[in-house]
Amino acid sequence: MEMFSRSLPISHRGLTTWGVILLCICLLICGGCQPQTPTEAGAINLTLWHGINPPPNRDVFQKLVDQFNLTHPKINVNAYYIGQPDQQMPKILTAVVGNASPDILWYSPQITGQLVELDAIEPIEEWLNKSPIKAEIDPALLPAMELNGHTWSVPMATNNTAIFYRPSLFEKAGITKLPLTWEEFTEAAQKLTQDIDGDGKLDRHGIVLPLGKGEWTVFTWLPFMYSANGELIENDEVDLVNPGALAALEFWSDLLKDGSAILSPPERGYEQDNFISGKVAMQITGPWTLGFLQSAGIDYGVFPIPAKDQQATVVGGEHLFVMKTTSQQQEAALTFLEYVLSEEFQTEWSLGTGYLPVNLKTRQSQKYQDFLSEQPSLQIFLKQMAWARSRPILAGYRRISENLGRAIEASLLGENPQDALKQAESRLKLML
Repeated sequence: MEMFSRSLPISHRGLTTWGVILLCICLLICGGCQPQTPTEAGAINLTLWHGINPPPNRDVFQKLVDQFNLTHPKINVNAYYIGQPDQQMPKILTAVVGNASPDILWYSPQITGQLVELDAIEPIEEWLNKSPIKAEIDPALLPAMELNGHTWSVPMATNNTAIFYRPSLFEKAGITKLPLTWEEFTEAAQKLTQDIDGDGKLDRHGIVLPLGKGEWTVFTWLPFMYSANGELIENDEVDLVNPGALAALEFWSDLLKDGSAILSPPERGYEQDNFISGKVAMQITGPWTLGFLQSAGIDYGVFPIPAKDQQATVVGGEHLFVMKTTSQQQEAALTFLEYVLSEEFQTEWSLGTGYLPVNLKTRQSQKYQDFLSEQPSLQIFLKQMAWARSRPILAGYRRISENLGRAIEASLLGENPQDALKQAESRLKLML
């Protein structure tokens, strides 16, 4: 898409001084001061940067990396945690500009357009099209791998969002049927909103909505827009002021106006304290929280995102990119990517973390089916993959998300949804 393909000179890509660059390089050096695994003489050493959280998930990943290294004596992957994703961009951009990129990068596919503009990643469709592993990837994940006719990444893990709820609170409110539509959801949220102690103040609300303009807010709101037939891009043009986006903003705003929803603390919509304590009966989140909720010892269930015109959810999860280094390093990196996509890796990763496997053979395996019987809530997320949508893979996605997030936040704080969307679109068109 031409409107998103213009690249800026390096000096204007957010790296305004060499001081910033030197500082970030120092951070990179400090962040990577971990001893490398001893390798066989002549082995190719690969560096992989990631931001896998929580720490137990990092342990699962490291165990799988170690297993790869043991079975591939000519390749040694050194995996380094370089901080939360929102902390990584300065390091990544500095490394690209300073010709000090890792060999493999773990990150959300929404960064693809920016990395392509910087000529930082290698297209991998020639390799993938020849590999039998491609047929094992969930087709719903293919759009997030592609841009401008090329394949740039592979998914390491995937997920989507749904509605977590407290069955005991539903029972107390007399709700016997899970809400499947916006109308049913509104009715349920109203019934769940109660003044429990009779002091004239609401002690429990139907749902908590994320306050903030960050990607989490956009990620959890987009399913509602897609459910109302909204689109962010129409005819290669940004179109934030569309009927679907307006309907979704009004839906969330109305939940707040009638008191059946409360807002999270700013930029902390993923936290589940109110859900665990019972102050809210529902929350939008994903399967990565299952282990945490189990350890909290509460009752919970999951149902799909309620639908307006069609069912919708948004694909989450991170991808692996092969950075432009040497042909030898890149070839070795592709060997590791094939391992990550394999049934072996995907089974152990999914069982250890709760992420959905990207490999269809893993989903059909007896080992994973036995796991599903112990984690029935995962079935909802797997079912939703049939209609899951990817966020736009564009060089300008970050700017779109930032401005859309500002519109969502403004409407939740009382601004007219249509005015909030118009202002966001005007800002965005000036920027682009």
